Amino acid sequence: MGNRLFQEARRFVEMAKTANPSDREEAVAKAKNALSSAFANSTFAEQKQLQEMQQELDQIN
Repeated sequence: MGNRLFQEARRFVEMAKTANPSDREEAVAKAKNALSSAFANSTFAEQKQLQEMQQELDQIN
């Protein structure tokens, strides 16, 4: 089934990337929170992917 927090973080990052400009700040904040929550409960490989997602967020914000 996989790590639920990891999957949720991925979903929030995708939502932030496609958010309307007026909603982007809030969407990015939610995505960063989800990434933070997922990080502590993830495998090393998942953490590496979460770091990449974080970098994607940094680029759109």
